[in-house]
Amino acid sequence: MKQSTGTRRGRSLSISRGSGTHLVRRLTQLYVGLLLYGASAALMVRAGLGLDPWDVFHQGVSEHTGLSIGMVSIIVGAVVLLLWWPMRERPGLGTVSNVFLVGLSMDATLWLLPQPDALAYRIPLLLGGVVLNGAATGLYISARFGPGPRDGLMTGLHRMTGRSIRLVRTGIEVVVLVTGILLGGSAGVGTVLYALAIGPLAQFFLRFFALPGSTGTGETSRVVARGEGQQERPAPRS
Repeated sequence: MKQSTGTRRGRSLSISRGSGTHLVRRLTQLYVGLLLYGASAALMVRAGLGLDPWDVFHQGVSEHTGLSIGMVSIIVGAVVLLLWWPMRERPGLGTVSNVFLVGLSMDATLWLLPQPDALAYRIPLLLGGVVLNGAATGLYISARFGPGPRDGLMTGLHRMTGRSIRLVRTGIEVVVLVTGILLGGSAGVGTVLYALAIGPLAQFFLRFFALPGSTGTGETSRVVARGEGQQERPAPRS
């Protein structure tokens, strides 16, 4: 039997509405995730117990330039994005948004949040920052609008050199961490905690925020889903 014109139109309208709702959710996850990512980094800065490797570097550069750490993050992200060109990496909406929104959110949160002195306040700030970072990572990666600029650099070098993503990522993060420390960036127990916890947290939140009917969130989420987290995750931050 042939379907009536009304039935076909009804189904087309339903699909169209469903697609629109799906896109709205993806965009919401992307931008909420990026804003929360910047806020989570600011919580770790205020805790003063150590940052993730890239933010150790951003903070070190900030100390010597007088620029805010968020502005340094934006500039570094833009420079890293330029390095994609010879590696033929393709940025997405999420990539470009990542460059600007994470740094702006970080600066805004730092402006709103006073610096605590007591360790009783700084430890919860650190723990909250790490957990929030994992949730933010799950949100924006699940939206599937492209990896962050630093993660695209890692996957690009992985493809060009033939080295494992784990080795490439570790090499880059050791370089930026040591450089950041030499410039005066803050590394400490928070740096170690972040390295150990962000992988499992990102894995959990990627599954928690997965879009209905999605078969995956690209190479980034596949690597996280294998439990390798920040050590081999072509993603978030940073």
